[in-house]
Amino acid sequence: MAPPQGQMRPGRQLAVLGFIFVVLYLLVFFAGANGSVKDRLEPKLGLDLIGGTRVTLEATNSVDGKPPTAENLEEARQIIESRVNGLGVAEAEVVTEGNRNIVISLPGENRNLDEVGSAAELRFRKVLKAADGSGTIAAPPAATPTPSGSAVPTPSGGATPTPSGSGAPKATSSPSGGQGGMAPASPSATPTPSASPSATPTPSASAEPVPASIEEQRKAVEQKVGAAAWQAANALQAPADLTADPSLGDKLKPFGTLSPQEVAVLPAQMQFNVPTIGCPTQLDKRPPASISDPKQQVVACEGGASKYLLDQAKVLGTDVDDADAVLDQTNAWVVSLDFTGNGQSKWTALTRESFNNEGQACDATALGQDGKCRVAVVLDNEIVSSPEIQGVLTGNSQITGNFNQKDASALAGQLRYGALPVTFEQQEAQNVTATLGASHLRAGLLAAGIGMLLVIIYSFFYYRLLGSVIFLSLILSALLVFGALVVLGRQIGFTLTLAGIAGMIVSLGVAADSFVIYFERLKDEIREGRSPRSAVPRAWIRARRTIISANAITLLSAVVLYVVSVGTVKGFAFALGLATVLDLVVVFLFRHPIMTMFARTRAFLSPRVSGLGRALPARNQPTQQPRNPRAKEA
Repeated sequence: MAPPQGQMRPGRQLAVLGFIFVVLYLLVFFAGANGSVKDRLEPKLGLDLIGGTRVTLEATNSVDGKPPTAENLEEARQIIESRVNGLGVAEAEVVTEGNRNIVISLPGENRNLDEVGSAAELRFRKVLKAADGSGTIAAPPAATPTPSGSAVPTPSGGATPTPSGSGAPKATSSPSGGQGGMAPASPSATPTPSASPSATPTPSASAEPVPASIEEQRKAVEQKVGAAAWQAANALQAPADLTADPSLGDKLKPFGTLSPQEVAVLPAQMQFNVPTIGCPTQLDKRPPASISDPKQQVVACEGGASKYLLDQAKVLGTDVDDADAVLDQTNAWVVSLDFTGNGQSKWTALTRESFNNEGQACDATALGQDGKCRVAVVLDNEIVSSPEIQGVLTGNSQITGNFNQKDASALAGQLRYGALPVTFEQQEAQNVTATLGASHLRAGLLAAGIGMLLVIIYSFFYYRLLGSVIFLSLILSALLVFGALVVLGRQIGFTLTLAGIAGMIVSLGVAADSFVIYFERLKDEIREGRSPRSAVPRAWIRARRTIISANAITLLSAVVLYVVSVGTVKGFAFALGLATVLDLVVVFLFRHPIMTMFARTRAFLSPRVSGLGRALPARNQPTQQPRNPRAKEA
């Protein structure tokens, strides 16, 4: 016999729920799954549960703060993934997160990943001037006379080309017979500032226009240091000669209070000429990409004590075809560079220009011991080395420095896979041992089990037969969530973390609230005189809106938290939202249909069994009719 029109058919909802379970677990066992049954039922666990390393990098922009384009972020992700894999790491995961973040995960392994997110923007720049970079306002020491009559640094011996094509120490012969070595300058040589403006370098090109945002930041810096200090700094054509004008030191003193971010927006000439702008606390700590523009002259430091005014970058990292960490003839680690065809032409032209000091662009303070220009190898904001060019180099070259094998390999890997199109700052780093991860997993599962057990105990104690509905609903919700975690882990890379387990535990409270709302509404309907069978659908209609609203608020909170958070907090938000959605599925497709079926049983009419308490006795108690006064009179 068919049910009356408009009456609910609970079998249909239960059939839909069964269909969802069948499809979900077919995906669990067969969609991208392999191995044993146990392997197919394993969700993808996060690093805090199995151990490993997790680093979150946030894209930054020192100019306007705008997020990078999706194309640049994806390119950066691919480069970082290549760098991580180049370290010999297996099963590394590098994914984008939002429009700014890249997350690097190494499950089961602890590694230092500080360098994989560096921009690795390689620039070869000619050293135009050198000055003291200590940042003090004391008068500079007197220049030590040399045969040429000028104060020059004393770099170590360079690699002098020989007719046979073999180089001196720290030089590598190229296949074409040209010299590939560049001798590094001695780090102990601190150049003295030049007091004479006569050796002003000739710029390679006119100054580029300044973006509006940087111009605004410069105005803010000008207001901070004061008009007098700004005018004094702007008038300098060479490093300030404090011996000639002692009061100049006091005028320029406010520049020593600027932050690295504020120093980064100053013109390069001002950064170089003002003696109170130093290397250790200001120039070396400027934001990433502060000197990345190859068309601009820049200021950079070497050894934390010498600051150089550098020319435009004539050779870039993109001109390098390959890089390898090798041992040179002196058994020191160096980075060997193979240039592209066009890059080799640029490099040869730069070494010719530096060897001949064309246009006398290099100031006397910047020349090496043999009177030749030096070329600074600049990686991001740092000078790796600044060798004197002692010949026109027509072959491959080397980057020399105080490298160990690890540093040389890391630098070679960065150069080999290319520079990142955007700069990053590390926002979060996490290292978890495998033992601690297993302990976290046990603790998380124990907490989830205790939470579910307490809800079930309370349900049977307070609602009795209705507690079985709660128990079955929680079991079905748990099975749905587990299957979804396994499938999502394979399809979109979602990993279950300790924070995710916490989100699921919180969702138990949301599920318990929906039970209370429904069952208490059912009691109210029975107290109002309706039969249990008719009270179930009416209670559902009146409780449904409240249940949906409560779950919608939880889901909205999870979405907002997921959007604005970073790292493992996203896992908490995602798990909370997923459990909330699946709880709604169970509410509509199981809880309400099974209650309709229970309402047709005799046990449902028993107060002791059903858990409806005093609601049923109150309904069954006859209503007292008022006495008829006329009957009394009769």
